[in-house]
Order: sequence, then structure tokens, then C-alpha cells
Amino acid sequence: MLDPLYRVGLISDTHGLIRPEALDALRDSDLIIHCGDVDDPAVLDALRSLAPVRAVRGNNDKGVWASSLPARDVVEVGTHAIYVLHDLSELELDPAAAGFTAIVSGHSHKPVIEERGRILFVNPGSAGPRRFTLPVTVATFALRCGRCEAKIVQLALSQQKRSPAHAR
Repeated sequence: MLDPLYRVGLISDTHGLIRPEALDALRDSDLIIHCGDVDDPAVLDALRSLAPVRAVRGNNDKGVWASSLPARDVVEVGTHAIYVLHDLSELELDPAAAGFTAIVSGHSHKPVIEERGRILFVNPGSAGPRRFTLPVTVATFALRCGRCEAKIVQLALSQQKRSPAHAR
């Protein structure tokens, strides 16, 4: 029996801007998950040009367009169930008891991969405007039956300033 490989791109806290480097890092994804603080629907449109997108609403996502984004989502990929929310401090369930492989969140802008028991917790960091001295990052999942591997990808930013999803 074949054991297909699923590539899932993880991005968060874009705050209205989509960097070409982020698009390049997510280009081979079968699915992209945005963990909130999108701030502009054009960001999701740009990501959809690469792969199907699932997104949750962050604390900065306001307006009519953002009301269609759920606060939390369950994304099933192959044999894996991934729980997605923006702010990990709002996690109100036992991930192991609920049968999740991974919990994916954003909000802190700090990239993290951490195993807690059999559950993988991933924060892809922020691919939006740089905050303090934190790196600009996305993350990727490589999923196979019974295996889930995550990797943080630090974006090598060009000298060119970031390009906003729209002019403000």
C-alpha cells in the first residue's frame, strides 16, 4: 500500500503583507494553513494561487471579509487531524484525548516546534512585518501515515522592502 506524502505550508501573522520569499517557501505545498492575523484578504488570494488554503481569524482580523474565517478549525490531512487556532492560550481541549496529531497556532510571532507527549505543537512565527528582533518565518509539515515532521523556515529577505498586499 502506498504511503502518500502530504506537504502542508504553515504561515501566520502576515498583517496584510505577503512576502515573495514566503510564497517561494510555500510553493510546493499541497495545502496551506494560515494561523490568523491575515489583516487583508489579498494575502489569502496570493496563497490560494499556490494551493488550497485554510485560515482562522486572528485578533487583528476585522471586517466583513474576516467574519467568514472561523476562530478555530480542524484540518484533516491523510490520517492526521490538525487543530488550528490563533492564540495557543485559548486552547480549551485536551489534544491527545481529542485525537489530534498537531496543534498549530500563531499570535506570538515566535517560531516554535515542541512535542508535548505525542502531540506536536507548531507556531510558524510571523511572515509579516518584522517585530522586535524576531526572525521572519513560515513552517512546513511533511505528513505520512503515522508520521508528522515540522520544520521552521527562516525567510532570507531581499534588500527590497516588503511588498504590501495592497496600498494603504
